[in-house]
Amino acid sequence: MKPENLELGKESELPPLTLIATPIGNLGDLTLRGITALKECDLVIAEDTRRAGQLLSHLAIHKPLLSFHEHNEQRRLAELIRRLHAGEKLALVTDAGTPSVSDPGFRLVRACLSEGIAYTVLPGSSAVLTALVGSGFPPVPFVFWGFLPSSGSGRRSELRRSAAFAGTSIYFESPHRLCDSLEDLNLIAPKSRICVARELTKIHEEYRIGNPCELLDYYREKPPRGEVTLLIDPVSSVLEERKTHSENTPIPRNLA
Repeated sequence: MKPENLELGKESELPPLTLIATPIGNLGDLTLRGITALKECDLVIAEDTRRAGQLLSHLAIHKPLLSFHEHNEQRRLAELIRRLHAGEKLALVTDAGTPSVSDPGFRLVRACLSEGIAYTVLPGSSAVLTALVGSGFPPVPFVFWGFLPSSGSGRRSELRRSAAFAGTSIYFESPHRLCDSLEDLNLIAPKSRICVARELTKIHEEYRIGNPCELLDYYREKPPRGEVTLLIDPVSSVLEERKTHSENTPIPRNLA
C-alpha cells in the first residue's frame, strides 16, 4: 500500500456494526481504534460476556454486554438486526483474536450484507497468522481448518487430509489432546515438520518445531499448558529429502 493511501490518526463516525479484534494474550495488543470503538458503541456483543467484561474493566469502559455464541446465535440474529436498523452502534468481539474466524460472527456479517447494513472490521490480533509467521513454515499456501476433532477417528481423518495438502495446515488444539494428535501424526505423516505454537504473546510463549516423534517425546516429558496452535508442514521435509537425495546421487558420465 502506498503511503498516500494511508490515513494516520483519522477517525470517522462508526458504522452500525464494528468488528473488533481483541488480544490473544497480551492486553497491549488491542489497537487504539479498537479502544475508541468500544468507547463509542452503544452495546458490546461478545462470545463470552465474562471475558469481554474483564477486557472492558481493564480499559475502564462501561458498556452493556450481550452474549452471541453458537448456542444462541439463531435467536439473537433477529434482535441484533432490529437494533442495528434502529440506529444503535454495536461492537462485536470474540474471546481472543479476530471475530468470525472461529465463532458465529460471520453469520452476523452475512445478515448485515443481506439487510444492507453498513459494517467495518478493525484489524488486530490473530492466533492463526501469529503462529504461521512464528513457525517459519511456508506461508503460501496455508489453510486454517479450525479445531481438531476430539474423537480419535475424526481426528485421524482430519490429519490425513492435512498430510495430503500441499501447504501449511493450521489447527487449534487442546493441550490435553496434543500428545494424542502427535501420536496420530507420527503414524500418518512421520516425516512432516510440526510446530506447536503455545501461549502466543504471553510470558511463556513457545514455538517448538520438529517431527511428530521428537515433539511427542518432549511433551510426554513436559505436558503442555495453555492455548495451543498446531501447524503441519508435510511438504518442506519431502522437498528437502529429495534435494539431499539429488545432491548425493552421482551424475552419470557421458561414455560416448
